[in-house]
Amino acid sequence: MNFLSHYYFDRNNANSYQVLGAFLPDLVKNANKHWNIYPEKQNHNLFSHHNHTHLLKGWKKHLLVDKLFHSSDFFLHHQHQLKLELLETLKTTAIKPFFLAHISLELLLDSLLLTNQLINVEQLYQQLNQVNDHDLISFLEINKLEDIPKFLKFYASFKNEKYLLAYADADKISYSLKRICMRVWDKPLSPQQETELTYILLQYKLKLSQDFIFIFAHIAKSLNND
Repeated sequence: MNFLSHYYFDRNNANSYQVLGAFLPDLVKNANKHWNIYPEKQNHNLFSHHNHTHLLKGWKKHLLVDKLFHSSDFFLHHQHQLKLELLETLKTTAIKPFFLAHISLELLLDSLLLTNQLINVEQLYQQLNQVNDHDLISFLEINKLEDIPKFLKFYASFKNEKYLLAYADADKISYSLKRICMRVWDKPLSPQQETELTYILLQYKLKLSQDFIFIFAHIAKSLNND
């Protein structure tokens, strides 16, 4: 799941460190796709500060939510259907249809949460800004993140630009997908293909709008039973 979908499960959580912790796995990968840290495998005695413990709790929740989502019938079905929808548009590109379908589905779920007003994104950013940078830095130092200043620069931009608010619009999702693909492939989509992608996403968003909330309910129930 993407950022806003993860936030859905913490939308009523007043602990800002847990909210950020649930974002950290994706933030680290977005800052540098080659970075890997594994806080869940660390000796928990290293996390001596209670805020470290809250960050770790959020991190582990992220991993569990992703595991539940990616193993669900909902994900397997819609990823496959989206892949079929994208095949024609992507046939002259190097982009792997299953890759784009996977990410597209996650961004569409974020978009649906926004357009149905099921989350408050401004509240999310306020919570992220409540986290003390010193606590975040020491957490990353414990986990030996390769270049903490580079991460902090990316994270500051992430908060200041508030680009997650744009996911309500399908054309902004297409742009985001293009940027993601550009990390792997040079010039992945032509302007015409971007237009076609936007249309496909708009149509598929309508299909999802009727029952998308059930996957969130399914995961929420699993989290409560864990």
